[in-house]
Amino acid sequence: MGFLFESKQRLCWDKKQEERARKISNNVRCLVCQNQNIDDSSSELAKDLRILIRKKIKEGNSDEDIYKFLTDRYGDFVLLKPPFKFSTLLLWLLPFV
Repeated sequence: MGFLFESKQRLCWDKKQEERARKISNNVRCLVCQNQNIDDSSSELAKDLRILIRKKIKEGNSDEDIYKFLTDRYGDFVLLKPPFKFSTLLLWLLPFV
């Protein structure tokens, strides 16, 4: 059911909006799968986040606004490439340990 709804959401879009949504989705981590982006994930949370991203684009939000919304809600871990700052130091260094 979720996939059907999501597919219908895509039909309402122009190509440029879809490209933006896919680009953002490729940079957002699936919080269920963790090592997969939400564009490739089939989890319900990933589907919900893809729909949310499309909704935010339709509302006129910039990419930065969408990333800010996601990080405010889920933390920097939601980004596959989190910003390098003191609070994300472990996210950057842990893979090398």
